[in-house]
Amino acid sequence: MTAPAMAPIALTCGEPAGIGPEVAVAAWRALGADCPFVWIGDPRHLPTGTPVAEIARPDELTALPADRFPVLRHDFAGQATPGQPDPANAAGVIQAIERAVALTRSGAASAVCTAPIHKKALIDGANFAYPGHTEFLAALGNAPRAVMMLASDQLRVVPATIHIALQDVPGALTPALLRETIEITADGLTRQFGIARPRIAVAGLNPHAGEGGAMGRQELDWINDLVATMRSEGHDLLGPLPADTMFHAAARARYDAAVAMYHDQALIPIKTLDFDRGVNVTLGLPFIRTSPDHGTAFDIAGQGIANPSSLIEALKLAQSMARSTAA
Repeated sequence: MTAPAMAPIALTCGEPAGIGPEVAVAAWRALGADCPFVWIGDPRHLPTGTPVAEIARPDELTALPADRFPVLRHDFAGQATPGQPDPANAAGVIQAIERAVALTRSGAASAVCTAPIHKKALIDGANFAYPGHTEFLAALGNAPRAVMMLASDQLRVVPATIHIALQDVPGALTPALLRETIEITADGLTRQFGIARPRIAVAGLNPHAGEGGAMGRQELDWINDLVATMRSEGHDLLGPLPADTMFHAAARARYDAAVAMYHDQALIPIKTLDFDRGVNVTLGLPFIRTSPDHGTAFDIAGQGIANPSSLIEALKLAQSMARSTAA
């Protein structure tokens, strides 16, 4: 018996004055029928000449000709001028995200893929109350906590703390937070990446993982013990490891994902290894969500030169995760 076709991915428009609309069309041209998705947004914001087909439901995608860009129409208050975000469009951006999540949670879409947003425009135009996509999606999914993973073919990495000052990291990094980050990472790798027994490397907080207390005591005071305890509970963990020696090729072969202690410790290695194809994945949600690992790029929006590689990889990874979850 042939397995039923998987529902398409719901791709949000993101900030319409950024590169989101043009890379969406470029990704559609590159992927074709190999990775079906529907775009949620205002057709007026797409590049001039895009051959659009408006549909009412994701399942109507199968009846469309291959040369038509599938759009779930969502009318916005304003036009889109490349490079100039308009707060009048803020409500539409937010509603497109809400619609994608609702479609995915109902089973009409297999995953959410989000184009970049511009937080200031959302705050100015709609009093957006969240620091970013991740927190908003966690609220929509009633998730106690969501975890950010950056993923590529070469590396998967998760920062335990994210957008805070470096001086605030030691205070924010607690045993409960690190445990929860590791547990959410392990669960995501199992359920959404199909890795039965995930191997996770844990970075130290301090240089040389503290070097026996000579360069900081967090490893001696509690990180070593937490990792050992979780290892005894059945987690396959390495570490805490010196961050300066855990990201070369031979080291990466020993684990499926790395948990880092702060933003740059995680993002510098993956952006150095695979800047154009990194994907932002949100773990801990009751649905799949990926996003390209870049921003709105207002400086090049509308010029037709934006690189769609990260969005292409985000869509492909969302499809792969959906298949693993359904298996």
